[in-house]
Amino acid sequence: MNARILTVGAAVLLAAMTSLATITKPFPAHWGEPPKIQTSDYGELPGGYGHGSSTLAKWIAANLAKDATATNATDRPTLFECDFEALPEGPLPDAFLVLNGEFAVKAAGPNKVLELPGAPLDSYAVLFGPVTNANVAVTVRVFGTAKGRRQPTFGVGLGGAAGWKLQVSPAKQAVELILGETQVVTNAAFRWVTGEWTRLKLQVRTTGEQSWRIEARAWAEREAEPDTWVIACETRAAPISGQASVLGSPFSGTPIQFDDLRVNAVP
Repeated sequence: MNARILTVGAAVLLAAMTSLATITKPFPAHWGEPPKIQTSDYGELPGGYGHGSSTLAKWIAANLAKDATATNATDRPTLFECDFEALPEGPLPDAFLVLNGEFAVKAAGPNKVLELPGAPLDSYAVLFGPVTNANVAVTVRVFGTAKGRRQPTFGVGLGGAAGWKLQVSPAKQAVELILGETQVVTNAAFRWVTGEWTRLKLQVRTTGEQSWRIEARAWAEREAEPDTWVIACETRAAPISGQASVLGSPFSGTPIQFDDLRVNAVP
């Protein structure tokens, strides 16, 4: 009887200590679940994750160390990737959610791409990958052409239709960070070259208990990826959960092509 009481008491104590853990920000999805059995001590956790047991602290430290060995987004755990080579030409499979527009897999020379037709003129988007809200990056390469003085706009997003987007606006000679459909939060100068592939990268990171940083860059594929972010901003509003996206508006009346879609976890 006494042994049973001691066992139950220990379980209650462990549950109580576990419940005392104060986690100030979510763990990256690629870390998996934290340890279920934890010691009954209580202290500061590494990486700004709040307070909890030494077991939890060791688990966090080990994951941070693994992440530190990765130097860029392509080295991080991959949550989704598609280069369209294995897909038949035609409509997109169920792994993609077309919000609007006649997106389709098309042959482009020896390769295949995701193509948005040059007409009708409107704004279009397609979603892909897992639902996330932070500690994630999306990369894509995009091809478009100008026609006379008309130029397309295109971009990549995180957090679904209402989330953050990096948009290339050639007519403005700029890249823009957009929240939701139309709210331009900040912009930076960028010179787009017609008829060349452009690479885009957008990521959202948790930086504190109630703070996040949105970082992005765009560069011509023929050039090396920049070491610094072209555009960035801070926010205290929690990012909206949703899938990654690519988007385009074919103002020039010519198709926009997307390729090498990738979603990666970031610390």
